[in-house]
Amino acid sequence: MSDKPNLSINGDRLWQSLMDMAKIGATQKGGVCRLALTDVDKAGRDLFVSWCREAGCSITVDKMGNIFARRPGLNNELPPVVTGSHLDSQPTGGRFDGVYGVLAGLEVVRSLNDLGLQTEHPVEVAVWTNEEGSRFAPAMVASGVFAGVFDLDYGLSRADPDGKTMGQELARIGYAGEAEVGRPVHAYFEAHIEQGPILEAEGKTIGVVTDAQGQRWYELNITGVESHAGPTPMTRRKDALLGAARIVDLVNKIGHRFAPRACATVGMMQVYPNSRNVIPGKVFMTIDFRHPEDETLAAMDKAMRDGVAEICGEIGLGVEIDQIFYYAPVHFDDACIDAVRKGVAENGYSARDMVSGAGHDACYLARVAPTGMVFIPCVDGISHNEIEDATPEWVSAGGQVLLRAVLEKAGQAH
Repeated sequence: MSDKPNLSINGDRLWQSLMDMAKIGATQKGGVCRLALTDVDKAGRDLFVSWCREAGCSITVDKMGNIFARRPGLNNELPPVVTGSHLDSQPTGGRFDGVYGVLAGLEVVRSLNDLGLQTEHPVEVAVWTNEEGSRFAPAMVASGVFAGVFDLDYGLSRADPDGKTMGQELARIGYAGEAEVGRPVHAYFEAHIEQGPILEAEGKTIGVVTDAQGQRWYELNITGVESHAGPTPMTRRKDALLGAARIVDLVNKIGHRFAPRACATVGMMQVYPNSRNVIPGKVFMTIDFRHPEDETLAAMDKAMRDGVAEICGEIGLGVEIDQIFYYAPVHFDDACIDAVRKGVAENGYSARDMVSGAGHDACYLARVAPTGMVFIPCVDGISHNEIEDATPEWVSAGGQVLLRAVLEKAGQAH
């Protein structure tokens, strides 16, 4: 690291970039809707690419549509230091989730240009495709292909509810790149809003992320018998929705049973035939389990499967349980964590260590590269919501720490 005292990003420029990007897919309540590989997502990608080219970066797009904006280093044979996140959003998403990490990375590049600094390693800003998993399940599939968790055919064949695949939609919007997916990375950093209430509640400016929770996602198909709501006696019903309701309660109880670090959620349910005077014969539902210890996740899995079998057996229902997504808890790289801590100390920010409760592309990158994360607060801990918010001061502070961490790993030339 250099001993120059004024290695600073331009916080006002970073904030303005966030506000300009938020105009793309803007919603009436102040949020954004940029579902992966829609025309609106393409518009956001195009704006990012134009900004990166203005900053002197070359652009590479791989076969999963991941974008890499490269600022050369003094030795371009060295693997790059990469920073970034995602531009896609939830249907009712906010202005900071994902996009903050992308534009904080761009601000690092812009600030290096302003400061006239060269790095030994190239520095790249990444946009990962379909991080949210809102349109195409599972989440983080493109960074997962990059990390070798999924193969390319699997990634490109993921389909939305209308049957359109990621491969088809990448080609349609012009982001089906030619580069192979996956290559050496010297280090990866991701800046992100916390998506929880802890930092703001404790008056901390930066979260130093040491670990990330493991996750298991399930899809359940429950089968009963459709029947008339009037003539069918209560004792003869095989009500799929009744079973689903009891499973929702079961999932909630499992979350409390393994508290305080467990999270258990039913986030989606579809009822068939969904008629007011027909006993439901089929229900599709999802379950999301999270915990920072793999053994506890396994215990939650067993509790759910045992409970679902008991519930469906009592009512006379059929059930299929499909675990569609799993990754083990992640411990981030100690040297990258230390680089983030140095950025905090050099700027005098208040900070605390944190375990990420959400999934991030960084969780997959950690399998193939030394990885660290920088969290900033969000107002009231609200995220995946149109009212998601942060302050310019938090945004700037996270970018400042990111700059120092990137320089630490990329090697500032003297």
